[in-house]
Amino acid sequence: MTASDTTSTPSVLPARVLIAVDASLASQQALAYARHLVPAGGKVRLISVADNPHTLVPMGRLVAGALEAAREELLADAVDALNRAQDAFAQCEAEIETGIVDLSTHGGNVASALIDEAISWKADLLVVGARQHHGMLRWIEGTVSEPLAKRSRCPLLIVPEHAKGHPDRLTARILFALDCSPPALEALRYGLRFATHETDVHAIYVVDRGVRLTDLVPIDALEDAFIEEGTAALAASKPVLESVSERASTALLKTERAGDDVAHAIVRAADRWNAELIVMGTHGRRGMTRWVLGSVAQRVAQLTHVPLLLVHAPEQ
Repeated sequence: MTASDTTSTPSVLPARVLIAVDASLASQQALAYARHLVPAGGKVRLISVADNPHTLVPMGRLVAGALEAAREELLADAVDALNRAQDAFAQCEAEIETGIVDLSTHGGNVASALIDEAISWKADLLVVGARQHHGMLRWIEGTVSEPLAKRSRCPLLIVPEHAKGHPDRLTARILFALDCSPPALEALRYGLRFATHETDVHAIYVVDRGVRLTDLVPIDALEDAFIEEGTAALAASKPVLESVSERASTALLKTERAGDDVAHAIVRAADRWNAELIVMGTHGRRGMTRWVLGSVAQRVAQLTHVPLLLVHAPEQ
């Protein structure tokens, strides 16, 4: 991120929000949070994915009639989830539409279905709920979470089941986890769309002191390089934050020497600062700034009780 990159970012809520829903508490939390992310006159698509019963039971356990009955039950559950979701948006001044993806006919899995919907509907934001400590909610669970985080080209908002914050209003405290990469810059610009001049915005850079590359680079020199990079990233982000909010701040943080990592440091920082939203860039590549680009973002999603917004860098 360079000073020339830090142009003023307008505060514009996403006009087209796609929300994945089911009957879970995590889904209800995501709906409550997303209600305030849609501007008046915006569009919301509520989508429920009905699993393929063939994938839910061992092969041969159900005959054709039983499979069809199971499919009808799954579709009925999807309809019920959509009806409840519509009720949650009853007072929202947005255009609401609904849809069901039947994996029995669509094929693939939940992640691919959501990604396809986001692409075909041209969504500006994809919102999903997450249940932690007992595994991520089924559509971002296991092998589903990775393709959603890596393949979804529209920003992905993950709302934990027991999310901290105030779902009855627009978020008031946004924390940005930065490095010097294009995804971090894109995340900064996109995340500021949810801010106003009264929003507290806070950018952090975490120096990973647990990195052990001493066979190639002396650890002190490596840490100095991280500090230099972080200082530059935060200095470049400050005018961008201040162009939107009167309450902007930055902080250079460090992991502990042992038994710590960047994901835990980000989560700690968010908790101590009372963040209501964490924003990170991601594209899954490797390198000096890999912590904010891939596996660390997914690790933060598993750890935090603060809603997490993941933003991909645009395709080059």
